[in-house]
Amino acid sequence: MSNGGIIGPVNDPIIQPNSTVTSFTASGCFTARTGQPSVDYLVVAGGGAGGSGSANGGGGAGGFRTGTSFSICSSSSYPIVVGAGANNSSGTNSSFSSITSTGGGRGYSSTPASPSLTGGSGGGAGRNEPSGTPGAAGNTPPVSPPQGNPGGANLISAPSTVGGGGGGGASAAGGNAGPGGAGTGGAGSPVTPLFGCSPQPFYGPTSGVYAGGGGGGSENIPFGTGGTGGGGAGSSSPNGNGVAGTVNTGGGGGGAGFGGCGTGGAGGSGIVLIQQPAFQKASGVWSLQCQYNFKKQGTWTPSAPFDVDYLVIAGGGGGGNGGGGAGGYRTSFPGGTKITLTGGTSFPITVGGGGAGGNVPSTTDGTSGSDSVFSTITSTGGGGGGGGQLTPSTSRNGLAGGSGGGGGNSEGPSTGGTGNSPPTSPSQGNPGGNSTGSSSGSRGGAGGGGASAPGGAGTVPTSGAGGAGSPNSISGCAVTYAGGGSGGGGGTPSSATGVAGVGGGGTGRIAPSTPATAGTVNTGGGGGGGGGCQTQGGAGGSGIVIIRGPASAGMSASPGTNTVTTLPAPAGGCKVATFTVSGTLTT
Repeated sequence: MSNGGIIGPVNDPIIQPNSTVTSFTASGCFTARTGQPSVDYLVVAGGGAGGSGSANGGGGAGGFRTGTSFSICSSSSYPIVVGAGANNSSGTNSSFSSITSTGGGRGYSSTPASPSLTGGSGGGAGRNEPSGTPGAAGNTPPVSPPQGNPGGANLISAPSTVGGGGGGGASAAGGNAGPGGAGTGGAGSPVTPLFGCSPQPFYGPTSGVYAGGGGGGSENIPFGTGGTGGGGAGSSSPNGNGVAGTVNTGGGGGGAGFGGCGTGGAGGSGIVLIQQPAFQKASGVWSLQCQYNFKKQGTWTPSAPFDVDYLVIAGGGGGGNGGGGAGGYRTSFPGGTKITLTGGTSFPITVGGGGAGGNVPSTTDGTSGSDSVFSTITSTGGGGGGGGQLTPSTSRNGLAGGSGGGGGNSEGPSTGGTGNSPPTSPSQGNPGGNSTGSSSGSRGGAGGGGASAPGGAGTVPTSGAGGAGSPNSISGCAVTYAGGGSGGGGGTPSSATGVAGVGGGGTGRIAPSTPATAGTVNTGGGGGGGGGCQTQGGAGGSGIVIIRGPASAGMSASPGTNTVTTLPAPAGGCKVATFTVSGTLTT
């Protein structure tokens, strides 16, 4: 009997053309679709409470774990546990199958006196602990990639000007409590590269960012703000209560205000998202007629060559006193020359790391970022910012790179590092700004260059702004990358700090004691410049590589932190491979 080119029974393919996401805001049960071979997941635990009593630590965010291509049994059911946020304790765990995220640690509490606690992210230190006491550890128990970060330290010894450290977040440690204010909550992490750009009906009020740490409480200094991704703010009011973490984000609660009777904010409950990607599966034999029809429709996985767009961002430079330059920005999207890939081939991908900030006191240059590489495309790491200089008439110039680092605030003039070095066309970046130099204590370092603009000049009394980055929607979401770090302020309170470059640039040191911040992870942003004799430069942000091909392209990414997604309408018909760490693209 004729059956289209084979002898024997035909097992028709199972086709699921659409990706679906199931959101669990409370514990339940997940049942996979028929034929579904694997899923992507987000598992966020409940956040820890902020410390109660007087000016205490923020709660740590619940553990944050994501993964792709997690093998499952089709049509099978899996229990889902969504951890609760805590009141005056650590949050509870969330789980899916073998994946468990640990509840966030509670911040230091003085009623009764209890140390900050470890967890997915750790709680912040409190006012009654000795100056220099660190916050509690995050990523406890340890998993890879890490599920969180430590809480912030208490760096204040004055008895009437006190504050707690911020709780750790999914992508950053909690801020330290210092004379300028209580510690801010550590930033959470976005899941938009995996589950689609905001808005989505399952994201809630934080637009796809989860697991921010709670801010520290304070007395006679500003309270710590909550970390992005649902962290609650601390209080600075007499007997004031900390703000609760946002429900279903795993955000940590804010620390109580002063006076001894305030209550730390409760942690936010966790969330679990399960994505079932589109797939085609042949459980047995395909007929030649089926193959012919799918080829004609353009839905048969090709092994022939196909063209891809790319975005390759290198690691940002570390801040010295001048801001770090952004990592090189090279892209074909939209409208540029694509790269042709051969099917059945593996392509190594290098994602460059951010450079380290200059050492304290800020007399050393920041370290340049590392290159990112895909095929024939290399983006150069951002140049380190120029160091400060205590010797008169000596310059500290910014370093060359994808974008150049800003000149340091030496007593003589200094120049920004060259951008687009080595040269590419189109240009991969811009130069850092120059610093005028002065013997005044309020002189400022220059800003690092960004993808679309040079860094601003450092003058008396203002440091230079970081150069702006460039937006790109290759991932399906409009995201700005490769902003330069702003220069560090001088040693006196009269100095001012320029704004960081949009696209992940770090902010320079603000006199008298607010430290520089790092460039944002996976943006290639330059680190902010340090200043004076107290604060070092911020580290550069790591780079990213994104590759966009036709929906019919057979693409996979490893290791598991890297993802391949199919874009929904109106950008449907494309697959996007996103590399946040070095790995391999297989076609």
